[in-house]
Amino acid sequence: MQLTQRQIELRDIIKVEAQRIDAAVAVQFKDAMRTAVAEGTGPVVLDLSEVEFIDSSGLGAIVASMKAMPEGRVLELAGLLPAVDKVFRMTRMDRIFTLHASVEDACT
Repeated sequence: MQLTQRQIELRDIIKVEAQRIDAAVAVQFKDAMRTAVAEGTGPVVLDLSEVEFIDSSGLGAIVASMKAMPEGRVLELAGLLPAVDKVFRMTRMDRIFTLHASVEDACT
């Protein structure tokens, strides 16, 4: 699972460089996220703008990543494509996560 990381306005932006987060990559995703958020203190924005598909394992991996965030850090999501947005809303995860239309919106 390829993640890239950058910083904007004191926020760590982590971009998922994959079209799917599913059972085949869920464990790799959690491990990569754990490493990516280990350092730093500010909010984390997970950029899902390239993710076209997410299944229950992928959703669980994102929830597990949120729960494993270091003390004082929060995980927000940005750039959800319609199919991924639908999964978050159908499962009511939109009540758990702050969702932003884009990374730019998350940083304002």
